Amino acid sequence: VVNEGRKVINNIERVANLFVTKAAYAVLLTFAVGLLDSPFPFLHRQLTLIGTFSIGVPGFFLALAPEFDLIRPGFLRRVLWFSIPAGVIAGSATLAAYEASLHIADIGLDKSRTLATVTLLTIGLVVLAVASRPLRAWKLGLVVAMGAGYLVVFAVPWLRNYFELDLFWDPAWFYSAIAVAVAGVLIVAIPLVIPTRTRR
Repeated sequence: VVNEGRKVINNIERVANLFVTKAAYAVLLTFAVGLLDSPFPFLHRQLTLIGTFSIGVPGFFLALAPEFDLIRPGFLRRVLWFSIPAGVIAGSATLAAYEASLHIADIGLDKSRTLATVTLLTIGLVVLAVASRPLRAWKLGLVVAMGAGYLVVFAVPWLRNYFELDLFWDPAWFYSAIAVAVAGVLIVAIPLVIPTRTRR
């Protein structure tokens, strides 16, 4: 009974981190593109792709994973301290890469949306890895499998067409790389701050 309780509570925390992060960046992007009067960075199918590989599929496995770590107090505060900053970072980095590709590189709306999708998908993998702590071999395998799923979508023409993604090479990808690198470092650093705050 104790082990089952630990599994439920600890795994809910990990899954909650993923879903609240998504809510945070969705709200940020919605308000930001409204203020900037820009087209939304994603189509519905692209949002489905992001949600499936960054939240839906990994959330299923994390929810059912064996877990025996002791339950720590401060569940809600810990989730909010991680998810809201992670969501703001992910949304801000993606929006910056999207706006730069759209207005500075001027590669067009379709390609800019593809770049934004890849950027947020990649940052989503970082969020998944950090939210899955403590990392074990199967959790790293889950992150790798989700990344492989992204690659399959781009490699198979009919999947790529279904999600309305463009396969292209342009220096604008530099904006995506910078956004992912900066966001990744910041998201990895968030848990270093959480423990000192949640013990108060």
